[in-house]
Amino acid sequence: MSAATVVVTGLGVASPTGLGTREHWTATLEGRSGIGRLTRFDPSGYPAKLAGEITGFSAEEHLPGRLIPQTDRMTRLALAAADWALADAGVRPDTLASFDMGVVTASASGGFEFGQNELRKLWSQGSQYVSAYQSFAWFYAVNSGQISIRNGMKGPSGVVVSDQAGGLDAVAQARRQIRKGTRLVVSGGVDASLCPWGWVAQLAGGRLSTSEDPARAYLPFDRDACGYVPGEGGAILILEAAEAARARGARSYGEIAGYGATFDPRPGSGRPPGLRKAVELALADAGAQPADVDVVFADAAGDPDLDRAEADALVQVFGAHGVPVSGPKTMTGRLYSGAAPLDLATALLALRDGIVPATVNVKLSPEYDIDLVVDRPRRLGLRTALVLARGHGGFNSAVVLRAPAPH
Repeated sequence: MSAATVVVTGLGVASPTGLGTREHWTATLEGRSGIGRLTRFDPSGYPAKLAGEITGFSAEEHLPGRLIPQTDRMTRLALAAADWALADAGVRPDTLASFDMGVVTASASGGFEFGQNELRKLWSQGSQYVSAYQSFAWFYAVNSGQISIRNGMKGPSGVVVSDQAGGLDAVAQARRQIRKGTRLVVSGGVDASLCPWGWVAQLAGGRLSTSEDPARAYLPFDRDACGYVPGEGGAILILEAAEAARARGARSYGEIAGYGATFDPRPGSGRPPGLRKAVELALADAGAQPADVDVVFADAAGDPDLDRAEADALVQVFGAHGVPVSGPKTMTGRLYSGAAPLDLATALLALRDGIVPATVNVKLSPEYDIDLVVDRPRRLGLRTALVLARGHGGFNSAVVLRAPAPH
């Protein structure tokens, strides 16, 4: 018995490039960056001062008032994105059996801003001033929990924590649950830790860009690459079995056709990084050859060593300049667990419209033998896309997307 084909029927985007799929896609194609000086707190005392921030989001416009004091900013964004994704898919959860719906999201930091505010109360005022909601609002699994509660989803659920790679790992886990018989799974990831506590934690990693020029701060595959810019947001996706989606007349953005994940070896071991193997596993899972891939959405770390490792992996699999490569993260920053789901959403829109977004602001260094799409979007006939993600600690993940068959 062959495994079920799993497709994406709904997208919900909350990104520095826009709220909602249409706003995000329009800004992405126009090359409008959401990166600028931090406004959620004063960054003047920190070496890094830029971020990809979401503007114009008012939680009170999207969520019931009772949820506001219970939730961190990341959860409010995730709940809104889940609502948008379900509406986009034409799904009313109250019409489906609760145990036929699951939620699998990714998380990298949890509710840092909520946690910081409550710890400040603890230290300055005393324990009696700490919100009871601190017990779960900071937690890695809170987005999955709140989405499932809000929508009455009691099927297989969970959270995946593997930093930036987690967004792809969560979608792969959602695909497994659908192949086991779950009717529908809400998946993806949203992160938002642009607060002093979260900022210091990110600075400790040593890879944040300290440039104060938004146009030259995050430059993957550029000779002037000097680290990455953090951001907030992500995307929520609705996954269903293709047969079930067809039966209810749903539109499919595309198929989650293949997945592969590896770990890098211990530093200093002399063994090669694991990204190439993750790509090969994903292609094999999809029954695809390198020549079938029409575009790669790169991890695009913005760190010279990591950029070199990714470029080498792409050349080893596809050959020099063998496939168009896009890094739209240069418009949003790296969104941690939300980055890869946003790349999945962007890749699905690229497949739909036959256009590859540009990697804005970047001047490709001649040391990298890749076909990086820069300056302006590139129109192509797109059938298959590969999305890559890597997480701190050596996580590598790859997902192959396949466009719907033409009617």
